[in-house]
Formats: sequence, C-alpha cells, structure tokens
Amino acid sequence: MVQYACTHPWVLVASGWALYPFVLNQFSCLLAGGHMTDLINTEKDLVVSLKDYIKAEESKLEQIKKWAEKLDQLTDTATKDPEGFLGHPVNAFKLMKRLNTEWGELESLVLKDMSDGFISNMTIQRQFFPNDEDQTGAAKALLRLQDTYNLDTDTLSRGNLPGVKHKSFLTAEDCFELGKIAYTEADYYHTELWMEQALKQLDEGEVSSADKVYILDYLSYAVYQQGDLGKAMALTRRLLELDPEHQRANGNMKYFEYIMAKEKEANKSSTDSEDQQEKETEVKKKDYLPERRKYEMLCRGEGLKMTPRRQKRLFCRYYDGNRNPRYILGPVKQEDEWDKPRIVRFLDIISDEEIETVKELAKPRLRRATISNPITGALETAHYRISKSAWLSGYESPVVSRINTRIQDLTGLDVSTAEELQVANYGVGGQYEPHFDFARKDEPDAFKELGTGNRIATWLFYMSDVSAGGATVFPEVGASVWPKKGTAVFWYNLFPSGEGDYSTRHAACPVLVGNKWVSNKWLHERGQEFRRPCTLSELE
Repeated sequence: MVQYACTHPWVLVASGWALYPFVLNQFSCLLAGGHMTDLINTEKDLVVSLKDYIKAEESKLEQIKKWAEKLDQLTDTATKDPEGFLGHPVNAFKLMKRLNTEWGELESLVLKDMSDGFISNMTIQRQFFPNDEDQTGAAKALLRLQDTYNLDTDTLSRGNLPGVKHKSFLTAEDCFELGKIAYTEADYYHTELWMEQALKQLDEGEVSSADKVYILDYLSYAVYQQGDLGKAMALTRRLLELDPEHQRANGNMKYFEYIMAKEKEANKSSTDSEDQQEKETEVKKKDYLPERRKYEMLCRGEGLKMTPRRQKRLFCRYYDGNRNPRYILGPVKQEDEWDKPRIVRFLDIISDEEIETVKELAKPRLRRATISNPITGALETAHYRISKSAWLSGYESPVVSRINTRIQDLTGLDVSTAEELQVANYGVGGQYEPHFDFARKDEPDAFKELGTGNRIATWLFYMSDVSAGGATVFPEVGASVWPKKGTAVFWYNLFPSGEGDYSTRHAACPVLVGNKWVSNKWLHERGQEFRRPCTLSELE
C-alpha cells in the first residue's frame, strides 16, 4: 500500500470525500537712431533670453536623463519577473504612484520643448494609465494589509515583509502621500501613523521633497481629531518653530490654548479625560465588529486550535470517488481540513498545464469581480470583494470540460446545473470579506434567473502558491485553509434538508505578498435529488 505524508492519520477508504515658452509680442519699429539703439538692447535681451533657454533645456535634459537611468534599472528588474515584482505591495503602490503622478510631472517638463515623438506616445499610452482613483485604491490596499496583518508603519515602509522577491521601501514622500489619502477619507488614525513615519524618515536625514511643515500641519490636525489635544499642541509648536508665520498653525494654537484653558477652568480630571480620550481613540482605531476581529486573526494564522480529540477525527486518505471507474485504479489524495463544517482538500488535483490553460483563457476576460444582489439577484461590484474574475464554459476548451467532469466524479454531484467555472485573480490587497455562498431565506430571488435552486456546495481550486496571506478562513468556526498550488477544497453549503449551513460563512484574506489565482465551481440543488437525498432532520 502506497502512503503519502500528511498531518493527519492515514487510511484507505472507498468513500468520503489578478520649445521653451518664449513668446515675442509683435511690435513695429521706426528706422531712427533712437529706435535702432533700442533694437540693439532688445537683441541683447534676446541673447540673454536665448542663453537662459539653453540653460533651461540643459537642466531639463539632465533631469530627464537621471529619471530615465533610474527607471531603466527599475523596469529591467520588473520585466524579468512581473508577477513577482508586483507581488510586493510597496512595488504595486509605487507603480500606481509613478504612472499616475510622477510620469505626469515628467510630461509637463518635456512639454516645454517640441518633443512631438514623446508627447504622441504619452497621448497614446495615457489611456492605459491609472488615475487618481486607482492610486487611492492602491494606497487603501496598503492600509488594509497594515490592519489585517498588524504591520507597523516602519516595517511596511522598509519593505520587511515575508516571502518578498524584490525588496522595496517607501520614501518619506510616499509615506506623506499615504497619509494624505487617509486624511482625504477622514481616516485620522492612519493619517497619524503615516505622517509620523514620513516625519521620522526626514528626521533621520532622508533627502526628500516632502516638507516637514506640511507634514506637521496634517499630523497635528489628525491627532487633534482623535482627541489628543496635548500632542496636537506639541506638534503645532514644532511647526511654528519651522514657520513662525504659518497662519493656520497660529490660529490652531490659539484655539487649542482656549480649549485647554476651558478644561482647566472646569476642573476636569486630567486622568478621567485621558482615559476617555484613550477609549475614544481605541474605538476609532478598532471600529470593528467581533467577526472582523476573528477574520483578521484567522488571516494572521491566529485561529482556533483544535483539541487533540478533534484532531484525531481528521484523516488523509486515497479516495476513489465512491468506486468511480476513473479512480478505482488511480485514487486521489484527500485530506480533512475541518470537521464541522466538513472541509476536505484534494491534493495534486489539477496539473500545472491545466492551470496555465485556464489562466490564459481567463486573462483576456478578467473584470472586476461581482456579487449577487440579495434583493434583485443582479450582479454588481462591491467594496468588500476586491479581485478580478472571468467565467469559463466547458464547451470552450477540453481542459475546462475535463475539470468539470473531475469535479462531478469526485463529489458525486451533477455539474450540468452548476455555474460556469469562475476564475479569480487576487492581486496585492485583494480580498473577499466574510460572506455566504448560498442564498438565505430572505434572498428568495438570488438565483431565480438560473432556475437551478440554491448553491448546494462549493469546489475551490488553488492555482498558485501565495508567499504571504491569501488564506480562506471561516470565522464562525475558526478554520483557516491556506493556498497550495494544485490542490482544491470542497464543502457543502446546505444540509441535506436544504437548509443553509451558517457555519460555512467564509472569506478570502488579503494577499500580503504575491499573487493569488483560484477557480471555483458552485454546484446547485437541481439534479442532486437522488445523488444527495433530503433528510427529515432540518440540520442533517
């Protein structure tokens, strides 16, 4: 009997389971002595202007040359391993920032000359550039990763993340940009964190275009908004040391002093006040539901640890699909991931060649992933699902057809009523927050257009390894399932009675480092009447 290594007891069973602006005004001149003198002086001025133009062109070309040399080295590295390079969240953010902001600044510089070739190319390529919304989205992804994985700003800024191939770091200007984006969203907690990081890097001697006065202006206000009046006053004093005439800072300082005096007059207890401020700040920092905290803990690998007694019920086995002819002589490897709900993983269930075929078929069609509106049943995008997806039918490719047959053989469920194979790509920060795959009783029209009943089960292929993050977690029960290329997990969303199993509520954790590819098959109730008969008990 051939065995394979796994973390559970091994058994054999037959059943189970992403030109310089120089413009001369027209004028008339008279051929007279005085006017000729004036023309000489005018020509002299023109020569001076011409020299200024030459100096400006030379200075501009030197700036462009330095930019080109820097970007040449960077793009050489990036194009050798695009997915790996973009797998680092800092690289992804800086790419968005360069294309949306810095290339635009370079364009303005080059526009001072008749550089038709470059401008034409910029005009053509600009339609593919990210916009302000994209840059903001990339920044929010970094902030989301910071919260989910408990990353401090210094760690993230220095790029010290697990499993990175291309280490990168955030400059003080980058940190300032992140803080500004958080400020625009009225997220004063993250504004404080990133403005403090920008200030710290400047204090350490980093050469940057970021201005301490601007940073302190944002920082003091963000701190004040979180209730720390004392710290806001200290930061404002530091700002005024750098710029004593700063109008807003002087106004803020007078206001802060007025508020402080009122507090003293009211004889407020400083201890009580500090405690209350700490509580308010804590609420703003952790304004999450309990499920959110559990979800983030599971994403960090801090989930529920099974008791030895429960672990003993988990096995790994060779599985033949209930004596399916295709698998009797070549059973597949199967492992129990969780007991309730029962989640099983199939190993080596999809080949690298099949994965590449599915990805190539899906890439041209990838669009922002959608969810089913619980009221109307229509598909729409949602802020809590950040990925790109595509749908593949069995008739499009023998590979997709073969995959569908494999799912049917191993689950024993009819795939003719299942949805098409959905392929999803989660880039850095990509996630799908806690959700149910099945429709609840208050969503009777969720799958009405399909006419195939509710989603009875979910089959999920992992088509890539993920360097860090990207787990599939079940907050209700504390289970975490980690991506492993070539494997698939399967679970039932409904009890045999047709009632929904609420313990299957799950989420796709944000990808911290790397790129996550998955594909899934949602199987429906119709066609399973004799394959998985109903029971009389509601929860069985």
